[in-house]
Amino acid sequence: MERSTFVYDGDCAFCTRCAEFIERRIPTGARVVPWQFADLDALGLTEAECEEAVQWVGADGSRAAGPDAIARLLGDSGPLWRVAGAGLRVPPVRLAAWPAYRWVARNRHRLPGGTAACALPQEARERLYGPSGRPTTGA
Repeated sequence: MERSTFVYDGDCAFCTRCAEFIERRIPTGARVVPWQFADLDALGLTEAECEEAVQWVGADGSRAAGPDAIARLLGDSGPLWRVAGAGLRVPPVRLAAWPAYRWVARNRHRLPGGTAACALPQEARERLYGPSGRPTTGA
């Protein structure tokens, strides 16, 4: 694989807002792509893994999930973001990050950008992915 890939749930409004933030604010060479439009077989991922947590597949084939995936994404970014990624890897922080990540995942429909069904409204899906359901961006 020539570049790393960060995979998120493209049917979750909160997750999509976070991915949009990454694309706008975090300078990374990784592809940021919803799992629904990723070649999961080529990435070595399953739908179940992607439904459970965000995923990182490094250009070298390394893999990480949840806050570990976020730490890898940040570590692959600009200098300030790399510091944040390194902070997520510190054992006490990493230990606390998993319960926090699981809490956010369980409550994402209540968070800003989330919906009761944790699914994007149809007009937002069409804006992002087109009426055919295929991405309209470089994702």
